[in-house]
Amino acid sequence: MISMQDLGEFALEDEAIDVQTISEAMMTTAQSLTELAIRFFLNLLVCWILVQFFYYRKSRRRDYYFTFMVFSSAMLMLLYVMGNVEVGVGLTLGLFAIFGVIRYRTETVPIREMTYLFVIIALAAVNGLAPIYKLSGIVTEHPHYVLSTGGILVTVLANALVVLLIWVLESERLLKHTSTKLVQYDRIELIVPERRAELVADLEKRVGVKVDNLEVGHVDFLKDSAFIKIYYTLPKDQTGSIDTLTRAKDFVEQ
Repeated sequence: MISMQDLGEFALEDEAIDVQTISEAMMTTAQSLTELAIRFFLNLLVCWILVQFFYYRKSRRRDYYFTFMVFSSAMLMLLYVMGNVEVGVGLTLGLFAIFGVIRYRTETVPIREMTYLFVIIALAAVNGLAPIYKLSGIVTEHPHYVLSTGGILVTVLANALVVLLIWVLESERLLKHTSTKLVQYDRIELIVPERRAELVADLEKRVGVKVDNLEVGHVDFLKDSAFIKIYYTLPKDQTGSIDTLTRAKDFVEQ
């Protein structure tokens, strides 16, 4: 009869064997290349869908188009490579935070572009770190990695949910597209509240847009001028990305 002590020794020996065999299990070169290809092309496809069909369709900013696509691919590759070594994901994200501060601190990035940038970084992290291979053969003492269908489905579902959310929020039925114009106005006698209707009518005639709302900013009585911010509704599939520029040197060909 086997005693409890013998069972305990057998369990410890079996556990030691499992730990040793698990630690020796490695992915083949073909599996590593397959994993990298799946992660890269899935991330590239999702990023292209977001940029092409949601962001660029309304903004028409080719500079951000390039930035988003390259940034997403570079982020994925860095997370994938460094996620497999002892450096860790924390340092990887820290490096990209430093790159972001260096690049974007000298230019005001619009809130919509910044939102898409964070979404793309988040998706790159998901696609670069989500487990798509699982360990198999532990019981037979021949551990090896096999493609996990469940892991791939979860990763694809996570990407699909983000795309679906952005599609809903960007939908023409749910989101009213508004823009603003900064106008240096010369008829300051109309900026008083009791003549607001005349001010709106004059602005609509001179600017050529239907004013939904406006704000009066800095007033210069020496030059008889005032800064007015106009809110108006954009036509379908149009953008007002340069409406807030007030100096010629701020204009960048897009």
